[in-house]
Amino acid sequence: MVAAPLIVLVPPSEAKTPGGTMRASVGAFDTVLEEDRRDVIKALIAMLDGSTTRRQEIVLNARGPLLERALESTRHLADERVARLAAWRRYSGVVWSHLGPASLEPAQRRRILVPSSLYGITTAEDRIADFRLKMNVGVTPLGTMSTFWRPKVTPALAAHAQRSTIVNLLPLEHEAALDLGELASTRRVVRVQFLDGEGGTTVGHDAKAVKGILARTLLTEGLDALSTFEWQGWRSVMAEGTFQIVSPSQRNLDGWVTKRKKA
Repeated sequence: MVAAPLIVLVPPSEAKTPGGTMRASVGAFDTVLEEDRRDVIKALIAMLDGSTTRRQEIVLNARGPLLERALESTRHLADERVARLAAWRRYSGVVWSHLGPASLEPAQRRRILVPSSLYGITTAEDRIADFRLKMNVGVTPLGTMSTFWRPKVTPALAAHAQRSTIVNLLPLEHEAALDLGELASTRRVVRVQFLDGEGGTTVGHDAKAVKGILARTLLTEGLDALSTFEWQGWRSVMAEGTFQIVSPSQRNLDGWVTKRKKA
């Protein structure tokens, strides 16, 4: 039997390309999550309309012209026809620029799944509106977005993925929207950690860049490429049953890994 293709979980980006077209399209999760998405949009608009400017800034993590754009785009979400772009065109952050989705095949982009505070989850090919809302933000009366979406997105992803291997490249904020333990009971889920040379979680531009490069490598070369992955001094190692992508360090990397295994 031929193994099902990999599915790679990639985070969205706050940075987004504006604009889009209003042509109709059907996304992979539109039917199953349609009502829940409407609930989020309705609650978000109502909460923002009743909030102070400061509260709006906190909810949308934006100020000045960026806040004005976010408020305008949020109110348009309620329109029957709203400008949309494919998610891979909409997201313009560091992960996505290094992933290079424009040069991937559409079938490969459909294997990129993206948890979303507004949509629950989409593929990179699904068309989405311009919006700004983090997964760890609370929206009255729905609660924190990750908590709201978790019982809805988990079965939707399970049905979509069937028995495919899922590679999780998500930060904790977006991972919280999925019950990965439940998913792992019926299929293989591979979690990848991105660490600095001291063993702590690494963030910032370089960590996001290597995440995008790794996602692309998995989509084009398959899961076996994970065990030998190297990029600009970052290396893949296996420790405690988890793949770790470790940043360059002044310390001897092999000595650090040995120390970690003995601990």
